[in-house]
Amino acid sequence: MGNGIIVAVANQKGGVGKTTTAINLGAALADSGQSVTIIDLDPQGNASTGLGVAAGDRNPNSYDLLAGDTTLAKAARATAVPNLSIVPATADLSSAEIDISKRARRTHLLADNLKQATGIILIDCPPALGLLTINAMVAAESIIVPLQAEFYALEGLSQLMLTIRQVRQTANPNLRIEGVLLTMSDSRNNLSQQVEADARQTLGGVVFDTVIPRNVRVSESPSHAMPVIHYDPASKGSAAYRALAAEVLMRRKKEPVRG
Repeated sequence: MGNGIIVAVANQKGGVGKTTTAINLGAALADSGQSVTIIDLDPQGNASTGLGVAAGDRNPNSYDLLAGDTTLAKAARATAVPNLSIVPATADLSSAEIDISKRARRTHLLADNLKQATGIILIDCPPALGLLTINAMVAAESIIVPLQAEFYALEGLSQLMLTIRQVRQTANPNLRIEGVLLTMSDSRNNLSQQVEADARQTLGGVVFDTVIPRNVRVSESPSHAMPVIHYDPASKGSAAYRALAAEVLMRRKKEPVRG
């Protein structure tokens, strides 16, 4: 068995900052000395693009890992960020749910193929609660839920929480919520402040203290195939993701995990 920490970054709603969080939290953890691997499980492959993996250079990939045709060690490739690797995604993942739906252990495929994982594994999930996300939840020990600071933010959480509960009851009793992360927040906006207040009142300590601000540098960095903490280390977005990495490690109260 491996001694890795596997964390899924999940929310069935698109555009809430899942990929941005996976990339930048991963980079911040890597900068702090952790050995980190991001598994891009989204058919759009944005995490792969955002870390500079060209579309023609994505074999083996996360579909191959899911199918058991490769290993994590073979599928992961180094990025420009020291200590940070990625298992890239291709559009083949779009058909994965159909391809694996008839398999006996269709919800456990990723877990079965991550048994030897070491270091910190972050799984960037697609914006849906289908078989890909379920595989991530079964494989993970915890989930980070990015939550955009907008009017309907909390309403969308109910289905996600129900899915997490079902996974606990049927496949992964140890699954827990690592934390809910407020993203794209504007401190000058009354709505953002109200959403944050409501989230903290409703969810309590499960909400991270760290809030990710709406920041143009965070939006620009993927087009340069760099995490924001390297694209503009002095930006507010960089400071926020470094703070999030520190908070994640502090919450766990564990020695640094090294691959």
